[in-house]
Amino acid sequence: MYKLVCGIETHIELLCETKIFCSCRAEFGGEPNTRCCPVCTGQAGALPVLNRKAVELAIKAGLAVNCRINRASHMDRKNYFYPDLPKAYQISQFDEPLCVDGYIELDSGKRIGIERIHIEEDAGKLIHENGYTYIDYNRGGVALIEVVSRADIETPEEAKEYAEKLQLIMRSAGISDCKMQEGSMRCDVNVSIHKDGEEWGTRTEIKNIGSLTGVMKAIRLEAKRQEQILENGGKIVQSTMRYDEDNARVYVLRTKENSDDYRYFPEPDTVRFSVSDEEIENIRKTLPELPDEKLRRYVNEMKLPENKVRLIYKYKNATAFFDEAVSEGASAENALNLIIATVYATLKTEAEKEKFNLKISAKQFSQLVKLADEKKIKINKAKEILPKMLETGKSATDFISSDDMSGMDEASLIELCQRAVEANQKAVEDIKSGKDKAINALFGFIMKESRGKADIKEAERIIREIIGK
Repeated sequence: MYKLVCGIETHIELLCETKIFCSCRAEFGGEPNTRCCPVCTGQAGALPVLNRKAVELAIKAGLAVNCRINRASHMDRKNYFYPDLPKAYQISQFDEPLCVDGYIELDSGKRIGIERIHIEEDAGKLIHENGYTYIDYNRGGVALIEVVSRADIETPEEAKEYAEKLQLIMRSAGISDCKMQEGSMRCDVNVSIHKDGEEWGTRTEIKNIGSLTGVMKAIRLEAKRQEQILENGGKIVQSTMRYDEDNARVYVLRTKENSDDYRYFPEPDTVRFSVSDEEIENIRKTLPELPDEKLRRYVNEMKLPENKVRLIYKYKNATAFFDEAVSEGASAENALNLIIATVYATLKTEAEKEKFNLKISAKQFSQLVKLADEKKIKINKAKEILPKMLETGKSATDFISSDDMSGMDEASLIELCQRAVEANQKAVEDIKSGKDKAINALFGFIMKESRGKADIKEAERIIREIIGK
């Protein structure tokens, strides 16, 4: 039985308006080769100037994942010959990374160590079509951080959870949009296997995995490939791999370089830089409530069910909307249920949930929730009204009549519950025999007859009194 050892290097593009060493715009896309200049294409005589915003965001990223920040740092030159960087080197960091010794905690409580976070420039994009390779340098020079985990990951599932938590943290902190489909977050996964009691095996690196499920699947495939080689008496060769998601396979691209092959040396065209304790603390103060903190607050303080909280806590705009509605007086329970059951029905994609761009304000939403909280309308009526509000941008009162606001008096509800029992004798017998879900048949009768006005919780109490169960 083989054990897995895995570490992940995650490249994350920073939310800077301009590139890391020049004033070219850093937006995704655009006509090829229209957002580049002599600096980011490395032309003779062009000198880089380090983007202060990139350094600040990198520090913020380090603080968000519990790193220690190096007060003094510098850039290094990483030499390699490949057309995605025409100057034949990348400006990165080697021996003095900006952030070191952090961690991300998994739901199990296990901590995945973060060895370092360093800043660097992104490379251009190569497009391979019909036997030709086309080069787009728009991405070249975009500000990146590389987050290097320790080899603490022992299962593909842990790898996926680590990458997902890292993505959530970076998004929540405003460091990156982490859109893997656009390449603003990319994972390189190092994989090795060994038998219990033996030394770790030779590792391979799977480059540029573009989805969270891809991380998990690629690790499984590579671990299986290595196991088959070892079981057949072969040896693992340190290699750079590619994950082919369409065909569910991994394959060798080239033998893997070591750091010696890159011939690192201090970048001569940029100066050393330092960060003061005061600057670090000022950046720390800009950190928002991070996803796991939010999850704990919702579950422990608001007493909300964790399975429901997990449907909302990772969307920054959705939780801001929810928190504002609660601060306006809405109950957390009803607000959460209406968002999950009704608002989400109008937001079909993950991107729409992340934007959470609604026509109504949190205050309008809160007013609707409070009507249900105060039992002025039934929760089912709120669920009926909310889609109309979302479609038109109007307030709840525009869709509520005086008849909607009048509930049932106790005598009428008792009489209706009695009729429900008489009309649903089989369901009553099922309830008496322990099949509690059968009571839903009586609820349906009551809600239909009362046109949604009945208080279901009170109706349940009365029904159980009538049938003695």
